[in-house]
Amino acid sequence: MKILVGIKRVVDANIKVRIKADNSAVDVEKLKMVVNPFCEIAIEEALRLKESGAATEVIAVSVGPDSCQEQLRTALALGADRVIHVATDEITQPLAVAKLFNAVVEKEKPGLVLFGKQSIDGDNNQTGQMLAALSGMPQGTFASELAFEGDEIIVTREVDSGLQKVALKLPAVVTADLRLNEPRYVSLPNLMKAKRKPIESMSVADLGIDITPRLSTVTVLNPPERSAGERVSSVAELVEKLKAEGAL
Repeated sequence: MKILVGIKRVVDANIKVRIKADNSAVDVEKLKMVVNPFCEIAIEEALRLKESGAATEVIAVSVGPDSCQEQLRTALALGADRVIHVATDEITQPLAVAKLFNAVVEKEKPGLVLFGKQSIDGDNNQTGQMLAALSGMPQGTFASELAFEGDEIIVTREVDSGLQKVALKLPAVVTADLRLNEPRYVSLPNLMKAKRKPIESMSVADLGIDITPRLSTVTVLNPPERSAGERVSSVAELVEKLKAEGAL
């Protein structure tokens, strides 16, 4: 069984981002870029499934400019068998990415598609669900545990009320939550070897997909700064202030 894993290039979560002077977007120039943390979890799960014998091949796919190849090489260093770069310099939104992945799915015929549940830049949490709708595959989102039973995959989902288990007929789409696993580290020797491995590249035109944005960003602003706290001398004073603020 093939496992297709979607990965996205994002700004390192440990870096404080800046807003462009015209408030049009986040300025990512010269910032450290990494694999989206939730995508790292998806890659790790695919590799574990291969190591357990449940899968035969892991293919990582990324959509974006040539700079995405750095993250694809990270996937190779981690243990992915092949990587595919869908090259475009255009800004892609979740629906466009889902359509591109659907075209890749039709070409590769994977038994399982794994995504991170969301990216830490857009936080949309949409691409996996949209791919499932476009492809007609069943979906298991917010996965914290996976297990195979015959021709089904049992997905333990993290939901507001606790944990929910769903049985999905393969092929299926699954999105990874934080507690699914802890990703492994990339070793330097494997990273050096990955630099010599081939990257399969295809264009948006090759796949025949319209990626025209449906949404436009009006403005991007920093959140308001938090005001300083205020000390009180007694519980009674605290209660009075809370009442004055309408909190009680």
